[in-house]
Amino acid sequence: MRNARIISTGAYAPERGLTNDYFDDFLGVDVGTWLRDSAQIYERRRVGEGESTSTLAREASRICLDRAGVKPGELDLIIVSTDTPDYQSPATASVLQHIFGANRAAAFDVNAACAGFVTALDMAAKYIRSDAQYTNVLVVGAYAMSRHLNMQDKKTVTLFADGAGAVLLRAEETEKGYQTAQLISKGQYWDYMGVYAGGTARPITEEVRANAEDKLVFAKKFPPTLNPEMWSGMVHEMCRRLEVQPGDVAKYFFTQININAILATLVLLELPHERAHNVMHYYGYTGSACIPMAFNEAWEQGLIKKDDLIMFVSSGGGLAYASAAFVL
Repeated sequence: MRNARIISTGAYAPERGLTNDYFDDFLGVDVGTWLRDSAQIYERRRVGEGESTSTLAREASRICLDRAGVKPGELDLIIVSTDTPDYQSPATASVLQHIFGANRAAAFDVNAACAGFVTALDMAAKYIRSDAQYTNVLVVGAYAMSRHLNMQDKKTVTLFADGAGAVLLRAEETEKGYQTAQLISKGQYWDYMGVYAGGTARPITEEVRANAEDKLVFAKKFPPTLNPEMWSGMVHEMCRRLEVQPGDVAKYFFTQININAILATLVLLELPHERAHNVMHYYGYTGSACIPMAFNEAWEQGLIKKDDLIMFVSSGGGLAYASAAFVL
């Protein structure tokens, strides 16, 4: 059976770190207490001068390929998941392909907001399973949302951060690797959170800039039970397909936007808190990069091992949901 296995991972966060104390001083109000006690975010990273989404993606990809002993020229396909691209057009994946020297690889972007990495992972696995042209596929989640933040909006400026994570999928004759996946959209929530200016529906004007309408905004409040219900439902569906129980999964990697949503999901699954690996504490919320960054840290710390069943479960603006199960 030709299947897609994860053979390597890598992650990168910019050097510039901002603590909660920085935002207490910058905003002139105490935001650190809530961030520490409720969100459990203590620090986040931000891109600096000369850095962009493609440079974050390049560094994460370099680490990933070095670990695998694979050269950029051996890649057949690069998929970059981002909703903070270098440019509106062309694709950031094209920029990465060039600066990385991956001259043989096809390259394109996927925008499913913060569910994009798992969506891209599902796509990459299916390319490998269905087409012998693709042996080595690099999947990158990269995020530089700090470029789109209203620095006076304490709801977003303290939460969102920058980073990138990458995995290398390889074609092998095995039943391990990709197992199943599920994609769900709930388009009725499209206008709840996003960057709503800069496209064809609302071009950027001086008035738009003056009102910070070209920045990320939480326009409406999501139902607090939505993610836990959706995430646990997707886990149960994948378990049903695989004929396993949630407790048989060695580690879960959820979208890292809200620690309380992750903990509530684990309660619904009747699992201990440590069954999910979280990295928002020192990296903030890194959107499409957060799941591969969490996966990379678990890989580096030896928290996952060969033959483990793992699940990625994500959500993003739109609303988009994506889940995938792999055996390492």
